[in-house]
Amino acid sequence: MHHAPTIYRHVIGLLWLAWAVYWMVSSVRIKTAVRRESRASRLAHVIPLVVGGVLIGWRDLPWGALNLHLLPHSFAAYWIGLALLVAGLAFAVWARVHLGRNWSASVTVKEGHELIRSGPYACVRHPIYTGLITAVLGTAIISGTVRAALGLVIIVLSLLRKLRTEEGFMRETFPGDYERYAAQVPALIPFTRVPQSAPR
Repeated sequence: MHHAPTIYRHVIGLLWLAWAVYWMVSSVRIKTAVRRESRASRLAHVIPLVVGGVLIGWRDLPWGALNLHLLPHSFAAYWIGLALLVAGLAFAVWARVHLGRNWSASVTVKEGHELIRSGPYACVRHPIYTGLITAVLGTAIISGTVRAALGLVIIVLSLLRKLRTEEGFMRETFPGDYERYAAQVPALIPFTRVPQSAPR
């Protein structure tokens, strides 16, 4: 790929920047929270997310063996990774738009909170996490390094932890309804069956 990787890295960076700007702008008008996870709980998934992001995105630190390549640089890896990145970010944005004013960066219950089950929420219960994991996977494939793979694992584990916390809030806020929803719709991977049966 010779001199092209620098241009390609700029494309990756601009895609993530555009997503981050949209995320910040769209967070201005959201519902007031009536219940919120503790600061310690929030830090328990925010810190790993930052660590994972640094591992994947920060190339100038002396990473040593973590900079070793698991995948060779190639146009195929780049385009596969880019396709996953674009698809993942688009899916997360679709979910964010569909969620509307119920969205929050931390795990909360909003005033007049609604259980959204349409749009991307008819495919998976946590489409924003699905989209972000897909986008991070694409970025890690493009990097192809040990540190990117490690960053991906850390980010996935962090989002799974946040998912479990959020599920607990939703089951308490929408007793019965959320149980039925969880029985019908998978958590993260679309079109997969959930092993449990819906409560009667």
